Amino acid sequence: MKLSDLKPGQSGIIIKVTGRGAFRRRIIEMGFVKGKKAEMLTKAPLKDPTVYKVMDYEVSLRKSEAELIEIFTGEEIQPSNESEKFPLILNEDKLLSLANEQSKVINVALVGNPNSGKTSLFNIASGTHERVGNYSGVTVDAKEGKFKYKGYTFNLVDLPGTYSLSAYSPEELYVRKQIFEGTPDIIINVVSASNLERNLYLTTQLIDMDATAVMALNMYDELEKSGAKLDYQSLAEMIGYPIVPTVAKSGKGIPELFDQVIEVYERRSPIARHIHINYGEEIETGIKHVKKLLKEKTQLGIDTSRRYLSILLLEGDKVGEQMVAKFSGAKQILKERDIHAQYIRDDFREDVETAFTDARYGFIDGALQQTFKVGKQDSLKITHRIDKVVTNKILGFPLFFLFMFVMFEGTFFLGKYPMQWIEWLVAVFGNFIDGRMSEGPLKSLLIDGIIGGVGSVIVFLPNIVILYLFISFMEDTGYMARAAFIMDKFMQKMGLHGKSFIPLVMGFGCNVPAIMSTRIIESRNTRLITILVNSLMSCSARLPVYLLLVGAFFPKNGGLVLFGLYITGIILAIIMSRIFKKFLVKGEDLPFVMELPPYRMPTLKAMNRHGWDKTSQYLKKMGGVILVASIIVWFLEYFPQGVGKENSYIGKIGHFIEPAVKPLGFDWKIGTSLVSGMAAKEIIVSTLGVIYTGDGENDMLLKERLQAEQASDGSLVFTPLVATSLLLFVLIYFPCIATIAAIKNESGSWKWALFVIFYTTALAWLVSFGVYQVGSMLGL
Repeated sequence: MKLSDLKPGQSGIIIKVTGRGAFRRRIIEMGFVKGKKAEMLTKAPLKDPTVYKVMDYEVSLRKSEAELIEIFTGEEIQPSNESEKFPLILNEDKLLSLANEQSKVINVALVGNPNSGKTSLFNIASGTHERVGNYSGVTVDAKEGKFKYKGYTFNLVDLPGTYSLSAYSPEELYVRKQIFEGTPDIIINVVSASNLERNLYLTTQLIDMDATAVMALNMYDELEKSGAKLDYQSLAEMIGYPIVPTVAKSGKGIPELFDQVIEVYERRSPIARHIHINYGEEIETGIKHVKKLLKEKTQLGIDTSRRYLSILLLEGDKVGEQMVAKFSGAKQILKERDIHAQYIRDDFREDVETAFTDARYGFIDGALQQTFKVGKQDSLKITHRIDKVVTNKILGFPLFFLFMFVMFEGTFFLGKYPMQWIEWLVAVFGNFIDGRMSEGPLKSLLIDGIIGGVGSVIVFLPNIVILYLFISFMEDTGYMARAAFIMDKFMQKMGLHGKSFIPLVMGFGCNVPAIMSTRIIESRNTRLITILVNSLMSCSARLPVYLLLVGAFFPKNGGLVLFGLYITGIILAIIMSRIFKKFLVKGEDLPFVMELPPYRMPTLKAMNRHGWDKTSQYLKKMGGVILVASIIVWFLEYFPQGVGKENSYIGKIGHFIEPAVKPLGFDWKIGTSLVSGMAAKEIIVSTLGVIYTGDGENDMLLKERLQAEQASDGSLVFTPLVATSLLLFVLIYFPCIATIAAIKNESGSWKWALFVIFYTTALAWLVSFGVYQVGSMLGL
């Protein structure tokens, strides 16, 4: 609990003092140190400040200051059994011992550039399996992990990768907010050793923020291979941050890194200290005057660095301006800011933000000149050779489309064999249950509902894992960034941005993280259009439907048909984005600026982890939404008993829908499955699996039942034309509920989520109607 939570006469043992800089030093110097007893005595008449007793003397603190001091009272202990229902009576030694345990909880935030290996470090340290990719923007939100090391508990937060802490992109604002409001005890600044100058820019901003940090000099093996030399101990002395070389993908240096975190946390590190970057006389004069007014004219929390806020104001940072706007002296502060900002512009003949940027890089350049010696070997030689081929103006596009074709062909044919094994196991299990249970609702539920529904979807697990492994390979090697590079001009024609390509390709895996990853796009207009068309990318949830219908009606050209479906989604995304850009979301785009990381060979461990992650997610889905949906569909199909499927509950629902889907070539059963598929696309297959069982033909595979299904007039319900119409409808219509929620969260409005529901369903109906009607006229 916080010191501010104490009631009169109540006391506790101080666990830690959060905050930073001058406030933290001042509070500790006043006696509020870990392990000391603090007692709340009385509040002022207006409830603030409060008088506390510490080290046998009395001191007053405001509530905002007391909230930054964590204490332990013993009340936090939860009773473990009936005998401990009453409050525990703890002597002071026991209380101190328990408080010491509580103080060994360290909140750590990982901050670094995209592609610095930050998430790899997070995974290896915490043991979690977050997504790692070799391009910027993989971590789209803060990820949390927890682990124990040397008696300490580390609460680890992986913040989104960002190049700076300005207000240029959502990631930058998010990371800055988390550092300010989340107040981590220690920041691990993850720096790529292969690109020191660029990565250290973020470090200079952390120094300005007065952040307590330890630097992980990651990918240190690449620096050594290049023949470069870095005196990182001297560099650490210069910046006031301990530096530890690491290789996150192998775990090298990780224990030493957290040893240093403990040293800094316990204030034992001889290196850790706060420095000021000298920005030169003109800029420092401006900082000094603005800082002076901030101290006189505002009531900022003592934890807020006035120097850092002065820098933000001089740079014209909008968030910084909002922080002072609520104070009565805001006009005077901003006026003084404007005067000195103009002095800086006149002196440097450029805008203030550029002047600060140049000064920071000047500081970095000076530090590296004294500590860094460039290697003789070209560490990017292999990358440059590969790029000459894959980004070639003649070979680039054919190679990209060849890779995409191989991906879908491999998904269909490589997955065919394990899919057949799983089909066999499902059939054996169904026959085992059938031969050992008497007829009745329970047997029907198990065989027709659960095995028929879940079993019809789980057979496609190998195909989905193969698809994800292909996408992971593109991401982990660094090829995804090259694909975005070669597609930028094409994306511009769509009214999008080269960076839009990455979320669109990620949509082949799952639309939800793909929509979240649009945060890497700086332009709000382009980001919104990318969100609106992303659901047209065929996610893996649609794959079971595709494989079922393609395997049943296009077995000889399965890979080609599958490839055509994905290309159709891309073409529709192009058309719709052009329409949206022209009529719905207008505005100028930002320039294409994107890092092209060096190629790296994915480790077998990483590939296995990605495959297992997707397998476990799919299995959880089978045991969750798919299972529940299958039971609901079975119930609607089974009851009322004795009336047949046509007059069951699901039959009545289907016949109500049938007039809307009949022009597309669909009967009531297909219409019902499409309605159920609004929750998750795999449910379409499970619904078909439930509806087409229970008729004495359980030994037939689902695709064989679809091939044999006849209408009342004896004609086949499913034909290649109907299958094509259905495939296109499933490709386009109504994104799943999770995708709708992601659209709402990322666009900031239900308006756009509802718009996507409407336009995709309308577009699906029009496309399927056109294909079926024209095909029928041609006698297909």
